[in-house]
Amino acid sequence: MNRPRPWLIAACLLASWPAAAGVAGVDNPRRAWQHWVLNCQGCHGPDAAGRPNATPNMAGEVAQFLGTPEGRAYLGRVPGVADAPLSDAALAELMNWMLVRFDPDNMPADFRPYTAQEIKKLRSQPLRTDASRTRAALLGATGSTARDTNRGEP
Repeated sequence: MNRPRPWLIAACLLASWPAAAGVAGVDNPRRAWQHWVLNCQGCHGPDAAGRPNATPNMAGEVAQFLGTPEGRAYLGRVPGVADAPLSDAALAELMNWMLVRFDPDNMPADFRPYTAQEIKKLRSQPLRTDASRTRAALLGATGSTARDTNRGEP
């Protein structure tokens, strides 16, 4: 019987840990990644591709919402963010990490990291039933190249 080798398991885990060193607003990339795994990956998947008709894709698209104040606010108000069991500071760090990790090409040059204070304000106004409509309207208004193929709530 072949037993898993501890060094092989450790190597696989290390290889799957996406580093985001030097990201504004991210003090601890490993902690941000752990929060992603525990709070976001279950629905959005390890690669942030989402699930058709259930959870929106974020890979290569999510930072496009930063192009308008409404889009930036939307990201902090979707149910998965507003209801996340994390402190405002931990959630701000996760958001900043996630944006750079899954959509570096669309990050604005003048990106302003989310702060705990901003997250606190945004999550106090959650999009309970209209996140999908808001997403579709934002995508249409910005001329985004993001696909609006996921009709479920994030």
